[in-house]
Amino acid sequence: MAIFWKKNTASCTLESSANKYSRTKKQYTDTSCKKLRDTTGELQIEVIFVCFIEFEVRQQLLKLESYRSRVNIGGRKRFWCFSMGNCWAARFNTENHGVSASGVNSKYVSRDGSGLSGSSSKVSAASLPPTPRSEGEILQLSNLKSFSFGELKSATRNFRPDSVLGEGGFGSVFKGWIDEHTFTATKPGIGIVIAVKRLNQEGFQGHKEWLAEVNYLGQFYHPNLVKLIGYCLEDEQRLLVYEFMPRGSLENHLFRRASYFLPLSWKLRMKVALGAAKGLAFLHSAEARVIYRDFKTSNVLLDSKYNAKLSDFGLAKDGPTGDKSHVSTRVMGTYGYAAPEYLATGRLTSKSDVYSFGVVLLEMLSGRRAVDKNRPTGEQNLVEWAKPYMSNKRKIFRVLDTRMEGQYSLLGALKVANLALKCLSLEPKFRPTMKEVVVVLEQLQSSKDIERNSQAEPNTKRQNLNDRGHNSQKRSLNENNSAKASYRPRPPASPLHT
Repeated sequence: MAIFWKKNTASCTLESSANKYSRTKKQYTDTSCKKLRDTTGELQIEVIFVCFIEFEVRQQLLKLESYRSRVNIGGRKRFWCFSMGNCWAARFNTENHGVSASGVNSKYVSRDGSGLSGSSSKVSAASLPPTPRSEGEILQLSNLKSFSFGELKSATRNFRPDSVLGEGGFGSVFKGWIDEHTFTATKPGIGIVIAVKRLNQEGFQGHKEWLAEVNYLGQFYHPNLVKLIGYCLEDEQRLLVYEFMPRGSLENHLFRRASYFLPLSWKLRMKVALGAAKGLAFLHSAEARVIYRDFKTSNVLLDSKYNAKLSDFGLAKDGPTGDKSHVSTRVMGTYGYAAPEYLATGRLTSKSDVYSFGVVLLEMLSGRRAVDKNRPTGEQNLVEWAKPYMSNKRKIFRVLDTRMEGQYSLLGALKVANLALKCLSLEPKFRPTMKEVVVVLEQLQSSKDIERNSQAEPNTKRQNLNDRGHNSQKRSLNENNSAKASYRPRPPASPLHT
């Protein structure tokens, strides 16, 4: 998200975009802004919130707040908010002597620009409940350990830089060790390994997201949800303690090209897809009734056996209850994964998660990111580019990840592609439930479609030859003349995760 304004001219340019919606631009000039004065001479200020990738929000907010503090804003104000293609207006009254709080609550924007969060407009400090800050607001769950900050400092060796597992808008994740039974800090290599997420006090995520993660992961247990061991809430410190996931994230295995992240085989990709689907299906079940809202490859973690577990519940939301069909909420999530109807209306349902799952399934098929600005025009949005090829057995090879080197069944690939297309339906009612997705993936696991089909191999090789360079052609031709080796086990995990 970015905020654009000109302090002297009150001239603003806005830009809004979302998958099937056309890009529009408007220009507000000096003259049009002056027309905002009403009969009492009170000025209506327009603040434009614009979604944009790769922009630092926090610094712009400080500038905006500094500017607004120098402007005498009284009476009525109008706020126009444009959030990832969603547009709405809110008008309200304020006291003449005060300025109501307004700002942006933005989730992490990834370094590569692939993650873009939605915005939230804080309309009035008085209209919002106070942000909870005490430990009493955490659900009283006996299975969660309350750590002191000192204990976690010892467990992570004072949060040493060489123990960092990853970084993001929330802060950093550190590797640590604790005793398996007492949960007290131990020396490295003794006890069990843990991952400690330390909230950055100046980051994009706040106490509300931290609390949501504690309460959701604290009350649910499922083999496909990452296990939360405990938390630390001490003064301004906010930390979470998880089980350690040695294989890291699905994102790393699909998109990173380092030697310790070799391409996942077709069989492993389907195993991960099934595990993630089971995790989402559990959240959507009558037992949980939770909408995940931020399903993406970086939130799917893998254990030593490549079992998938969902993590990061900061944006999770309770699902609709009673006769309600949806939850109305501010648009938040990650650009490229959010369902189009959610972007347009703010209406959130379990089918919104199904759409996100379809995007991730397509990423697993293709080895491409949902949004990649480094690709040629027309290929930057994965869903829009891939859809025309996915139901055609002669063209599907253009989508499939060449790093799998044809080690899959054509029939199986078509079935998975068809499942992804259903999940990506523009109309939510045409998307399957996650329970139905699990059934399809389980059938694939139990059938021979999970393995390479010998009849499909020649076509697979021909298409792969077209997609590779001259050197790759020679290598592939040599492989055709020799016996095919079975898929080799993955090497040890990245040094970042061991």
